[in-house]
Amino acid sequence: MKAFNLSDIELTKYLFFTGKGGVGKTTTSVNLSTLLAKRGKKVLLIDADPQGNATSGVGMDKNTELSVYDLIISDEVESKDTIQKTEIKNLYICPSNINLAGAEVELVSMMSREYRMKEKLESIKDKFDYIIIDCPPSLGLITLNSFTASDSVLIPVQCEYYALEGLGQLINTINLVKRHLNKDLEVEGALLTMYDIRTNLSNQVVKEVNKYFENKVYKTVIPRNVKLSEAPSYGMPISIYDPRSKGAKSYDKFVKEFLKNNDNTKGKHAV
Repeated sequence: MKAFNLSDIELTKYLFFTGKGGVGKTTTSVNLSTLLAKRGKKVLLIDADPQGNATSGVGMDKNTELSVYDLIISDEVESKDTIQKTEIKNLYICPSNINLAGAEVELVSMMSREYRMKEKLESIKDKFDYIIIDCPPSLGLITLNSFTASDSVLIPVQCEYYALEGLGQLINTINLVKRHLNKDLEVEGALLTMYDIRTNLSNQVVKEVNKYFENKVYKTVIPRNVKLSEAPSYGMPISIYDPRSKGAKSYDKFVKEFLKNNDNTKGKHAV
């Protein structure tokens, strides 16, 4: 019988992306990463957004010597050089700051520009159970790097009308990336966020998204919640800031569903 070896497992990298900001992608990235880590999974959170909100959202300083910018742009910097341990057990981060905004211009003239992140992550991917990438709210070369480096895409969808408008374009982009850059890229699922039970619009959006994605929509819905909005300003995930809040309970329920789905998906996770 062959001995168990961690390096034999194909570990999953998850990408969070949406066509616009303010829909809960960073909140989802931070809280999923934290709750997976609390369940004993070794998690790397890559902050690929120049705003650096995922970095500050787990209590880390954006003003760091090495960041995602150096990871993507510099040939001398390796992945391990940019990774920092957070105060949360099992959770590590590759931080970001405003320097990353300049990477879009610098990448244009580089060879294999869409594969820079993927190539850098090859050396460390087997050291983590999950790699979560929080993307910028636009489709540029940084986002394409994230698509190319990932196994699947998780799409947070705000329960408002305008959130529906960009879904078709996003799916078309994913299909193009799958055709030309990363044939293994899949849609992990859609997560409904900022749900307001008091409005008919939220209920209509839920119906439309379920119609669009069919069995790819998570049953858990993340509600609008004051505590969820407050937590980032204190540099804390919601499960630490206020574990009894509706937002914390909703994300905990989502993570249970996420893990259950992945446990039933062969080759998409590490055990």
